[in-house]
Amino acid sequence: MIKKILVPLDGSKLAECVLPFVLETATKLDAEVVLVSVTNRTQGYWPFEDPSQPNEIRLLAQGTCSMEEHATKYLNITAKGLEEKGIKVTKEVICGKTAQELIFYANDNHCDLIVISTHGRSGLSKLTHGSITAKILKLASIPVTIIRAV
Repeated sequence: MIKKILVPLDGSKLAECVLPFVLETATKLDAEVVLVSVTNRTQGYWPFEDPSQPNEIRLLAQGTCSMEEHATKYLNITAKGLEEKGIKVTKEVICGKTAQELIFYANDNHCDLIVISTHGRSGLSKLTHGSITAKILKLASIPVTIIRAV
């Protein structure tokens, strides 16, 4: 039985094309929706001014999430639309490599289904462009529903 649906979102219209399907499925199954955004880790050290220490430049160590605050705001806005329709929504921002982190999250949090979008590339284009969807299909131990963007 499907009780928890993982929905990877990156802020793009392509990724969001799954939301009508997710809404319908979650409503019919009374399932929780887990919206997840995976952000990159910064590489190296980055200088920044600490507002609490004027005129002092500090270095931000590598391994810090980039765009974490933006991703959190985005997920909050996206979740609101589902919550207004009575869907229970959990939001998570994770740092790391997208496909691997999504699979780890799905396994660790007992998700029952992953719903993800795709461009639907084929032929040479498919071979030359890495695909998060293809990696998830290869690594997932739970069902994956792919929604082709139109």
